[in-house]
Amino acid sequence: MLIFLAAATVAVYFQVSAFDFIDLDDPAYVTSNDVVRQGMTIQGVRWAFSSFHGANWHPLTWISHMIDVQFFGMNPGMHHLASVFFHVLNTLLLFLILERMTGAIWKSAAVAALFALHPLHVESVAWVSERKDVLSTFFWMLTMAAYLWYVRRRTVVKYLAVAFSLILGLMSKPMLVTLPFVLLLLDFWPLRRWNPYPSGETRSGNAPYTPIPLNVPMKPILLLAEKIPLILLSAASSAVTILAQYAGGAVKDLESLPLATRIANAIVSYARYLWMTGFPHDLAAYYPYQNDLGMIPVTLSAALLLFMTVAALRSAEKLPYIAVGWLWYLGTLFPVVGIVQVGSQALADRYTYVPLIGIFMAIAWGLSDLFYRIHVRKSVLTAATVMVLASCAWSSWVQAGLWKNSETLFRHAL
Repeated sequence: MLIFLAAATVAVYFQVSAFDFIDLDDPAYVTSNDVVRQGMTIQGVRWAFSSFHGANWHPLTWISHMIDVQFFGMNPGMHHLASVFFHVLNTLLLFLILERMTGAIWKSAAVAALFALHPLHVESVAWVSERKDVLSTFFWMLTMAAYLWYVRRRTVVKYLAVAFSLILGLMSKPMLVTLPFVLLLLDFWPLRRWNPYPSGETRSGNAPYTPIPLNVPMKPILLLAEKIPLILLSAASSAVTILAQYAGGAVKDLESLPLATRIANAIVSYARYLWMTGFPHDLAAYYPYQNDLGMIPVTLSAALLLFMTVAALRSAEKLPYIAVGWLWYLGTLFPVVGIVQVGSQALADRYTYVPLIGIFMAIAWGLSDLFYRIHVRKSVLTAATVMVLASCAWSSWVQAGLWKNSETLFRHAL
């Protein structure tokens, strides 16, 4: 399974080895960045930790670009392949972690394959400037792996491994600020460190589920207290990020972009990302901001989100993966959904890199459970899965090709 996932991902993305840098952030990150172009130096490392260049503080991302230059010079193809390498690692780690947590090999493989091959994730992989996305997600996966190690038998050393992995991720991209809350979701399912339905059935009907060995089930308040040091790390990262973005002039003020407009865009964006997940067409490097979305799209989007949230919570006892997957999506997307508006885009494909894992989990476990309950043959589900993955792979191949150079990318955006 690992070989298949790696081979499929490389088959889609190996074309980037012939791609160029593009004139969208790549100059600031690599091609015109005098510090990065020197490769690994002591001065460069100091700059990485002290600079708010590009309205961000992500020293490990800067260092990763410096390492690329150190080994590959300014060969853009190798910079691209380094990002592909991290994407492959993220895919394999996601599969291994889900499989160890749930014991469900094929469902875990389906989630990992969707993560690897979905066209909404192309931007994070095929854009050199989005190294921070694939790098931070690598540490996200390591944090989850360390957490799984920790909950089997809790020790201080194992907890420090969780915290250290989180710190490394936060120093790559502050997207990991929601990870402590995701760990709380995982405590409910699939780890089952907390079960509010002791007399209920909280597992899929088509396969036995045995939780991993734990010391003693914990009360919710203790599980929350366990996450407080991690939450404090996320809060510190959030403060530094806001300071960096304000220093770089990237944050829009309320006069230029009123709060009501931001909230409306956030609500519609949540729904648009779901639509783009199911029908990934007309994807672009830039989606212009609309100050007046109209009442109908906002109302329909709000109704959809409310319905999905209520349905997910009501199904939590019998179908816990639906609630966990949906709350994963809502929570991990919140920092980039535009309440604190950074830049002028309404939404961006790259923002879905981690959030869609929750949707993919709900789909994989949900469809499998549904097909089992209505007595559909496994061969039908297998055939449908293969067709969806083949479609995703082809769409991602085409989408990745748009990132060949600036002209190709911008003509398509226009």
